[in-house]
Amino acid sequence: MTRTLPRQYLRFGILVLPLGLILLLAALWTWWAESHPDHERQLRVLVQEQLEQWFPEEMRADSGQYGLVPRLQEPAAHEQRLVLLVHGLDEPGGIWDELVPALGAAGFQVWEFRYPNDQAIDRSSDLLAEHWPDLATGQPVVLIGHSMGGLVVRDFVSRWRHPVGSPPGVAGPSVRGVILAGTPNQGSEWARLRIWLELRDHFAGDPERRFSLFAGLRDGTGAAKIDLRPGSRFLEDLSARPWPEAVPIHIIGGTLLEPQPVMAAGIEAIHAELGSDELAIALESWWSDIGEGLGDGVVPVASLAIPGAPAPILVPASHRGMLVRLLPNAPEPPAIQCIVRVLAECLDSPGAHQGSCGCAE
Repeated sequence: MTRTLPRQYLRFGILVLPLGLILLLAALWTWWAESHPDHERQLRVLVQEQLEQWFPEEMRADSGQYGLVPRLQEPAAHEQRLVLLVHGLDEPGGIWDELVPALGAAGFQVWEFRYPNDQAIDRSSDLLAEHWPDLATGQPVVLIGHSMGGLVVRDFVSRWRHPVGSPPGVAGPSVRGVILAGTPNQGSEWARLRIWLELRDHFAGDPERRFSLFAGLRDGTGAAKIDLRPGSRFLEDLSARPWPEAVPIHIIGGTLLEPQPVMAAGIEAIHAELGSDELAIALESWWSDIGEGLGDGVVPVASLAIPGAPAPILVPASHRGMLVRLLPNAPEPPAIQCIVRVLAECLDSPGAHQGSCGCAE
């Protein structure tokens, strides 16, 4: 006697089988991508290039969405003092809103470079090189990059504007100096969560920004997350490229876990009670290791460093919190006045030694 499955089981199977197939394909893609990052990057770049050829209208950015955007232009008396800001990965906007007025008060013109930030980082620096001659100034420019924007800055300076041992690949103003804020110079594992940053980009971005099925693709096809991984080919090539001595570089990073007075008092109490110097040193080292490993919550302290560059200046802040208030009544983000002081003491003073500047009161 043949028994037939109830109809509800058949319906359940019809629904589950496609879902299982999708999950299997996703798992296979993840395994392949993790095992072959360079091939994945090539594939993502190829997809973006093909989309730009097949759908030129849909992939074209809105007017003013990408390129050089003036944020603050002072009278002609300050034309020689110009700062260009470069944002990071999937930045929805607003990261510079509190820094711009501070730079204006210090006497700087301020421009911003906007780019499809999910694309390969070298494509972004290529786009900056394309627009660089539009900066009609006969004076040097200071570049400030936040997060991945600092990598765009490093790639542009060392490969395009001031390549060591080669003539410049692009005309326009020279670079007076570079400030990197929260830049993962040695990579960041958070890049693997790019999809969530992409969602934040589109839901928290400019409400007037044109949206369509191509909105996310106009920002790139995700090659940036591969470049940002620790040990990526892009980061290895960037680190191997010599940095021009005439362009001072300064690094600012955030730490979420600063040693608090209560922590120091607790360690001191343990030392007084037990009389153990080794235990007190071990506790201090343990706390310091946690803070440095966590960094600003996205970029560990160790990832900030660049061989040959001054040690990072650390401020108590999160990755975005170093430049923007996360709560309306919060104090001014700590990296803002730090940047202003670096500009005044180091980059705006001829002959200042790049290792002698800091943010100490």
